[in-house]
Order: sequence, then structure tokens, then C-alpha cells
Amino acid sequence: MDHSVETIERAATDYVALTAGLVSAYVSNNRVQPSEIGALIDSMHTALTGLAQGAAAEALATQKPTPAQIRKSITADTLISFIDGKPYKTLKRHLTGNGTTIEEYRERYGLPRDYPSVAASYSESRSALAKSFGLGQQRRRAAPEAAEPAETAETVSERPKRAGRSRKATEPADA
Repeated sequence: MDHSVETIERAATDYVALTAGLVSAYVSNNRVQPSEIGALIDSMHTALTGLAQGAAAEALATQKPTPAQIRKSITADTLISFIDGKPYKTLKRHLTGNGTTIEEYRERYGLPRDYPSVAASYSESRSALAKSFGLGQQRRRAAPEAAEPAETAETVSERPKRAGRSRKATEPADA
């Protein structure tokens, strides 16, 4: 019991010593008002302890989720991020902000290749919006128009062509 308390005190002392060393180095190379030194020490100490806690939180965050957690992360309206636990309609901007791609995210958390990057309801609403604007309809409109000239081209020349003779020479004259 005494050993763990001693370790905690030593770790806290290490942060105090690190903070003191960093603040003294900063103050010796930069102009700082005496009234700002207290805030500088506080912010430096908070940053150092936050880094230590962030490293521990990141180590916990890289643990692979269970299949049940993966199923629960996918809802109709949102996708729950394994990075910060917050809901998102689309993961692209969130992942880009964290410096990763959807493929890296899937690999990092052991997600299947078909894990969605967009919530189902968001995808459906965007699809309906695109259809209402008529997007994606060009091929359907162009297909019947392209088919009509092909049919008329086949009906124009019903007789087979004869090699070496012109049509006018072989047809009887109407006099």
C-alpha cells in the first residue's frame, strides 16, 4: 500500500519538476509579465497531466470492440464513433479530422469491410434529394432516344445490297 502511494507522489512530483523546468526555460527565452507566470505554470502542468491521461485514454481506445459493440454502434440515424463515442451521420469528416481514412479506421478497430461510413437514414435522404433534382436520370432518357434511330436504320434497307451494282441501275424505270 505504501509503495503505490509513493509511486503516485513521485509521479506528481515528476510533473511538478517537469513543469518547473519547462516554465523556467520558457521564461528565460521569452518576455512574460510577472502576473502571467502563475497562469503559465498552471496551463503547463495541466497540459503535461493531460498528455499522460490522453496516452492512457488512447491505449484504452485502441482496444478492439466486441461484435455486440459493433452492432450497437450502427443505428438507422447515426454511427457511433469508436474514437470519441459520439454519434455522427457520416464518419468521413470526423475521421479526416483525426487524420485517418475509413479503411484505416476499420483496420484499427477490427471492423468488417462492409462497415458503413454513412448512416442509413442519411443515405436514403440524400438519395431521395438527388432523385428529386433528376440526377442520375440522363442514361434512362438517352437510352430510348438512342434505340429509336437504330430501329429506323434497320427498316430503311429491307432488300439486301448487291455487290458491284448500284441500286438505280437495277431498278426498273417508271416511265
